[in-house]
Amino acid sequence: MTRTYVVTGSASGIGAATAELLRERGFRVIGVDMRDAEVIADLSTPAGRQAAAQGAIDAADGQIDAVVAAAGISAPIPLTVAVNYFGVTEFLEALAPTLAKSAAPRAAVVSSMATLQPNSVELVDALLSGDEAKALEVGGALADQGPKIGYLNYPSSKRAVSRWVRRESITPTWAGAHIPLNAVAPGTVLTAMTKMLLETPESVAMVDANVPMPLNYHSEPVVIAGLLAWLTSEENTHVTGQTIYVDGGADASIRGDDIWS
Repeated sequence: MTRTYVVTGSASGIGAATAELLRERGFRVIGVDMRDAEVIADLSTPAGRQAAAQGAIDAADGQIDAVVAAAGISAPIPLTVAVNYFGVTEFLEALAPTLAKSAAPRAAVVSSMATLQPNSVELVDALLSGDEAKALEVGGALADQGPKIGYLNYPSSKRAVSRWVRRESITPTWAGAHIPLNAVAPGTVLTAMTKMLLETPESVAMVDANVPMPLNYHSEPVVIAGLLAWLTSEENTHVTGQTIYVDGGADASIRGDDIWS
């Protein structure tokens, strides 16, 4: 039987590349996005996430084999944490019971190498506690201080979602149901979201200073899609709880050769 995948953020960027790659391989894909998708939904609100999950279940006739949560934004506002954290975690939690019915269930999310950048500990803690009201309050206070401080919403959301993946991957909901749960952390990917950041030599230099990529430089979205496809394939039986950096060497450049001490 053909595997059925649910892909959020399927209308653009990494989500679109993943949906396209999976379809090329003969799989059934149910896209979830605010436009141009099988399920039109807004992952920034609790009601929107529940509607998205139910819409995906209905579209799949109750049979979902894998989920790729790729939807995300990088604006210096609290909406970023609503989409990037709760739009991932609550959506996956809502689909977990259906996913567990598959013979080979898998789940993967898109984090970022921004997990390694400065972040708000207070915001990360609020996210991991599941307190969306508090998280939005903290994120809003950051945004009120201007875009430079407001940007902390983005790395904080990605740090939190990677920590959530690591924490949840070994619980009865995921490991207990034989569901590998992982994250990928891209470096600089050539998408609509990064287009403005790469418009001038000065902005490119700034990006490259923060995300050094000595191997093959900036990547196309399909590079990330390939790893997401493997992580959610039947071949992956034991990789779980990981945030895998697909970043041309940015992590190694920034953290060096000893991350265990």
